[in-house]
Order: sequence, then structure tokens, then C-alpha cells
Amino acid sequence: MGEEDSEAMSLPDDRRLLLDRYQLRDIATKVVGVGSVGTRCNIALLMADAADPLFLQVKQARRSVLEPFAGASAYRNHGQRVVVGQRLMQAASDLFLGWTASTDGCHFYVRQLRDMKIKPLVELFTPVTMRHYGKLCGWALARAHARSGEPAVISGYLGRSDRFARAVAQFAAAYADQNERDYESLRRALREGRIEASAVDPEAE
Repeated sequence: MGEEDSEAMSLPDDRRLLLDRYQLRDIATKVVGVGSVGTRCNIALLMADAADPLFLQVKQARRSVLEPFAGASAYRNHGQRVVVGQRLMQAASDLFLGWTASTDGCHFYVRQLRDMKIKPLVELFTPVTMRHYGKLCGWALARAHARSGEPAVISGYLGRSDRFARAVAQFAAAYADQNERDYESLRRALREGRIEASAVDPEAE
């Protein structure tokens, strides 16, 4: 990567100064999740000293699926498009969130491998707790859209009725039902021997 395409160049000066204290020591390819199949993902180990490691995740960013309908992105690097969108919608983004490009023209965005996000144990929630959690998620989503769009226009489009809320709830329920049907189809295919699967030993990871 050229200097103009390095991840550090996409960071604010204060964070670039912090990142400059680290040196790249190793890099490995990471197996991606279902939504990223076919894209590259690498994990980079950087060290400031023997007791100060930094793990960065370098994920490939391809052109937006909306481009055929909304036109080409205003950003030359698709990683930059992803980063700008995250910075715009999130109250506080990852400290080292940035973008870069490889010599063969692939675009990437960079973030910490573990950025200290909290994962609620929703499977342990009571109905009351789940409702409170849903309200918090809705508030966070509304705030993000208000930051990235025109709040007055969005509010006018939604109106004062609960029609939109009910439509979203119906979609969510239908989506959950579809997930259950897909899972059952997978189990049926396994039972019938049409596909094979093997268990992963978590202790081996």
C-alpha cells in the first residue's frame, strides 16, 4: 500500500499519532461471516511494546448495492464510504476506524478486532426487560437516522399514526418466521444426507 492509501492517513491527527507508536508484527486471514462471504478479511497484530498489543481488522469493502439505483458513491474508496457512514450514524465510532486500499485495487475499512462493544444476553431477558431493550434500540436507530438524514422530512413521512411502527413489527415477525423455516430446512437437509456438517470444538479455536 502506498502512503496515501495507508489506514493511518485516514485518521485524525491525534489518533494517527497514537497509531504511529505501534509497529506491524504479523497478519493473518480471518474466516468471514455469512454476510461477508467472498470478501477478504485480515487480522493485523501491531505492538507498541511487549505488553501493549493492538489487533486491527481489515475488511474488504465493495461497492454499495444501492449504486445501480442511487448512482455511484461520492467517495473514491468504498472503505471510506463505509467509514463516513459509520461516523455519521454512530455517537462514538471505533478509535481506529479508517480505510485503506491494496496495490491490486481492493478497498478496505479498518477497525479494532475487539472494540469493547457490550452484547446483551437477550436470551435471558424477561418480557418486560425485552420491551425496554427494544425501546432503547429504537431510540438509538432513530437518533442515527436523525443524524444522517433530514429529521423533519423523516418525521413528516412517518406521520403521527403508528402505521409505520406496525409495518416494521410485522416485517420483523415475518423475518423471524423465515429464519425458523430456513433453519428447519437446513436440519431436514442434514437428516436426509443432502448436505454434511461437522461440529466445531470451541476449545480448539
